[in-house]
Amino acid sequence: MLNSYYVISVIILALLLYYPVNKIIFVLSVRRLERKICKKLNDNQKNGQLKRSRFISIILILFFSFLFNINILSVK
Repeated sequence: MLNSYYVISVIILALLLYYPVNKIIFVLSVRRLERKICKKLNDNQKNGQLKRSRFISIILILFFSFLFNINILSVK
């Protein structure tokens, strides 16, 4: 019972956090790259940064969600 609740809570938390975390990582990544090359990014570069931010977001969110739910639910 607790294990199924744990998995469901991890998935729900990850889904709720995906959009804001992805947006923050994308904006920070685009700003960093624009500052580095000293000009605005074109669409291809922005799409590349979007793919990169999605990948980083998924890994970060799943890791955080697992740890958060282990702490909250005291799963061993």
